[in-house]
Amino acid sequence: MMHFFVVLVFITTTLFGLSNNEILNRANIYIKTDTKSNQFRAYNDFKNLYLRSIIHDDERLKKSALKGIIHSGKKLHIDVIQYEKEYASLTKRSSYQKPKLITKKVFKKAKQIKITSSHKLKNISWYNDKLILKFDKKLRKNQINYFTLYNQKKKSYKYVFDIHASMLSKSQMLRREGIKRIKIAQYRLNTLRLVIENNKKVKIRFNRNMNKLTIEMTIQSKKKRSKRIYTHITKDKKKIIVIDAGHGGKDPGAIGYKRYREKVVVLKIAQYLKKILKYRGYKVYMTRDSDKFIKLSNRTALANKKSANLFISIHANAVPKRNAKKAYGVECYFLSPSRSGRAEKVAEQENTADISEMNKYSKHSLFKFLNHAKTIASHKLAIDLQRGMLGSLNAHYKGVNDGGVREGPFWVLVGAQMPAVLVEVGFITNPKEAKMLVNNSYRKRMAMGLADGVERYFENN
Repeated sequence: MMHFFVVLVFITTTLFGLSNNEILNRANIYIKTDTKSNQFRAYNDFKNLYLRSIIHDDERLKKSALKGIIHSGKKLHIDVIQYEKEYASLTKRSSYQKPKLITKKVFKKAKQIKITSSHKLKNISWYNDKLILKFDKKLRKNQINYFTLYNQKKKSYKYVFDIHASMLSKSQMLRREGIKRIKIAQYRLNTLRLVIENNKKVKIRFNRNMNKLTIEMTIQSKKKRSKRIYTHITKDKKKIIVIDAGHGGKDPGAIGYKRYREKVVVLKIAQYLKKILKYRGYKVYMTRDSDKFIKLSNRTALANKKSANLFISIHANAVPKRNAKKAYGVECYFLSPSRSGRAEKVAEQENTADISEMNKYSKHSLFKFLNHAKTIASHKLAIDLQRGMLGSLNAHYKGVNDGGVREGPFWVLVGAQMPAVLVEVGFITNPKEAKMLVNNSYRKRMAMGLADGVERYFENN
């Protein structure tokens, strides 16, 4: 939930009024100071600009943001190696070249070439009709051999990829609607074989881009297939995630436009997220899977008991009716002493869910639970979740606002012994956004984006 009273001027200048250049200028001023708080503000500004550059595909802004992240991150002793690599790759090339489509003719020559390099398959994922194989190193074109087979008696088509690489796990059967059978296995010591088998012809297109091999499958079917298919198979299925649907039971959370209740909206999104993450191979628990009240301390206690790797608390924002049409967008918060009046207002309303629990803590107890390494990890997780939500929603809906990644003293996150983030999925008081939040398609896109953020976090950390 996020019932809070927002100062209108603060919203206008901080959330809606600042352009990219203004934020960049502000960050550059902060970074020149010697105080840690200003350096952290600069780091957060550069991170938010980095997210905007991705959403708007602005390479120039991305370079400036990455440069700032690296500079401020080193001052704060934050690991910025991944950002340094990305910045180096951007400055090295002047323009993006579309990957060339690999044709059958190229691979006929590849059969006679011996390769001794040891590439390993990191993970497999589906996106729409595309199967994506990601390896630990850049692929060369002579590492891939593609051919087709047809069995006249069985009337069966086989599309075979032999890739000079090895798997990190045992052979796997993959599922794809409309395809009879897809299997990937270690065919020989240095050869990974992918076989796509079907009773009808399948149009196969594939390309190689850095360390990824993307295979697109198009089939003619009378059945109506889902618009988006996204599954994931990870090399490590031991990750545990606890999802917390805010409020519940006697605590309805925010009451928004047309009396929509926050506790109902966030539970639906949490259930979709659980389903997606479980399908991708993660072990998932929920603090509540029905309309019941859970004490704040019991939510993180469950995560600690399950030895969770991540704790994600899902809420919906709210403002007074007079500001309802002006406040909208998604945000992510991580636990830290509040550095802004806005975060304090947000946390103040969020923390009123269980006054009896809060009375057990003093201001000092919040600091006792804070851990520098965990705070940094939570910040990284918040950025990845924010980026995932924006990427998923902006691909299908217009006008999704980036409220940014922020820090604040949220009691629901206190005591978590793992990276923990509070997600604000939108303003339930905004007429337009409230209608989206009660729409199941929008909720699924939201959950899909959060799941993508989780994947990105584990991949980079």
